[in-house]
Amino acid sequence: MISIYSISAVLLAYLFGSIPTAVWLGQAFYGVDVREYGSGNAGATNTFRVLGKRAGIAVMTIDIAKGYTATKLAYFIGLSVTGPQHSAQFVNYELALGVTAVMGHLFPIFAGFRGGKGVATLFGMILAVNFPAAMLCVLVFITVLLITKYVSLGSICAGFTFPLSIVFIFQSSIKSEVLYGMCVCVLILVTHQKNLERLLKGKESKVYLFKKKTN
Repeated sequence: MISIYSISAVLLAYLFGSIPTAVWLGQAFYGVDVREYGSGNAGATNTFRVLGKRAGIAVMTIDIAKGYTATKLAYFIGLSVTGPQHSAQFVNYELALGVTAVMGHLFPIFAGFRGGKGVATLFGMILAVNFPAAMLCVLVFITVLLITKYVSLGSICAGFTFPLSIVFIFQSSIKSEVLYGMCVCVLILVTHQKNLERLLKGKESKVYLFKKKTN
């Protein structure tokens, strides 16, 4: 059912996703547009590389909040439209709003439609839809990052963990959630194509969380 509330929620979800955290934070506090440096992406990973840990953590936190908040706008639509919480119909609305927020991050209206890769916003969405699966993704991401120092590789591994976990561990019966998990894998691969090329060539930049790289 299409209502003024559902239309408003979709618009708000896109606007939430369009907040160019990396761009605004970089320009406001560092006088730098992160899109002009590093990988050229307006996301948390490139912010870590260009501006350091404090800025990267701030951007990542806000971008996750964007995806989470946008997804939870399903409550704003009203249960009379979406159906009971955790029902297939409600989850479908959550997924639709979350995807809209991710698209906003990829193509932000507030930053000339030049955004990031949407991983943090995507995680916020997963966090809102399936918290246990999201926590498992976090565990995989942190483990891979600590071992390899590659944020991109951690993101890719975490992205593949989500569909596998909801199918084989949490055994979700909601088909749209499973389909969405498969789409996450495709999106991660598409947005990280250049990262994969650099990883294969051994040219991907590393991120050191606890100490600076020493020669």
